[in-house]
Amino acid sequence: MHITLNGDAREFPLDTTVNELLDTLGYAGKRVAVERNGEIVPKSQHAQTALSDGDQIEIVVAVGGG
Repeated sequence: MHITLNGDAREFPLDTTVNELLDTLGYAGKRVAVERNGEIVPKSQHAQTALSDGDQIEIVVAVGGG
């Protein structure tokens, strides 16, 4: 399936969930915000939210600092 991830065209297996996407990208356990087609996906829904062909995904990683 083809998705747009942070503005770049990417391919992932069909039925990939948001959780699986984050694991594949190395974001597991990190504080991230995920937007799918303009709507925030709550963290509680990451495991159940399957991506679809043509989805537009934005991932923002929280960075601490002082």
